[in-house]
Amino acid sequence: MNTLYLECSMGAAGDMIAAALFELLPDKEKMLDKLRSAGIPGVEFKVEKTVKYGIEGTIFSVFVHGTEEGAEDDHSHDHKHHHSTFEDIRTTVDSLKGLSDKVKTDVINVYSMLAEAESQVHGRPVDQIHFHEVGNLDAVADITSVCMFIEELSPERIIVSPVRTGYGTVKCAHGILPVPAPATAYLLKGVPIYSGDIEGEMCTPTGAALLKFFAGDYSPMPAMEVDSIGYGMGKRDFSSASCVRAFWGKTAEEDEYASELSCNVDDMTAEEISFVMDRLFEAGAYEVYTAAVGMKKSRPGTLLRVICDPKDRDKMIRLIFKYTSTIGLRETNTKCFRMDRSIKTVKTSLGEMRLKESSGFGTARRKYEYEDLAAAAKANGMTLQEVRNTIDLETE
Repeated sequence: MNTLYLECSMGAAGDMIAAALFELLPDKEKMLDKLRSAGIPGVEFKVEKTVKYGIEGTIFSVFVHGTEEGAEDDHSHDHKHHHSTFEDIRTTVDSLKGLSDKVKTDVINVYSMLAEAESQVHGRPVDQIHFHEVGNLDAVADITSVCMFIEELSPERIIVSPVRTGYGTVKCAHGILPVPAPATAYLLKGVPIYSGDIEGEMCTPTGAALLKFFAGDYSPMPAMEVDSIGYGMGKRDFSSASCVRAFWGKTAEEDEYASELSCNVDDMTAEEISFVMDRLFEAGAYEVYTAAVGMKKSRPGTLLRVICDPKDRDKMIRLIFKYTSTIGLRETNTKCFRMDRSIKTVKTSLGEMRLKESSGFGTARRKYEYEDLAAAAKANGMTLQEVRNTIDLETE
């Protein structure tokens, strides 16, 4: 599948991500013209090649009313522009021309994450937050650019490396703050990060929000057949090249994994266990099943096992503790192999039947939905096998 891998071993910022993606675009000038004609108020773009530490890459610059803003550092120290509220940003984005509804929605959603981060950090409601570092037009431009470029590339899978944040302090409108800045740290919760050995702010709030919004997974680079590589250069110089590196290519179909959650209970009735199984299925579990087990003190007990999407793991854990008597459970990550599946409706003399077809791994199967077979059998005084035989003769 078409895969975009973003390597953030030198941090990430909005303009760096935009520049790396720009290098991957098949028709760069067309997209740059589209971006310029979107009508972000007072904004001009400049894209140029540069060489840092012997590596050629692209610098993506934004000028607001003729003045270059904070480059890859969202914490512009001396903003002359009025501060923006989230509603101001929404109005600006809604007014942009030539962008799809998806791009506009993505831009607003990224800002929603930023607004939530600022709200949590400053202890104020979102509607009272004024975007000193991330809400001005340079950030609007960076985020809009990234959303447009990703829509144009249309990756089926986006993977991000562990993110290097740097360490030390950074000066911003609120004073001297630790690195990563509080809003950045909030946005990067749940993301694998590390400080590294370079002092300075290497990941900014805008960069963190974009990675958090678009990343489908965080991991080292997977096995990948690479077609092109983009280097998005930052304007600040560290002891090594400041850039986001973007790899575009193909990976094998994504391996599917499931979480297996298990617990043993010896003090629940069959009715209580049935109730919890229903709750887990309602919450999206792939499978829920039980098995009889022998427990300590020679007590017969029940093994409850839940198989679910890893993204639903925490939700399932909470439900198990809520609805069972267990005080502990176990987790195993299991690789899944699934055949391709589809359902179609077939018209027969006994009525419409849903036919489930599956294929893969050199095997193909087809099976009629039980409920449809049973309904036809009851209506016509037939056995299930007689219904199957009748349908098979008609569809051969």
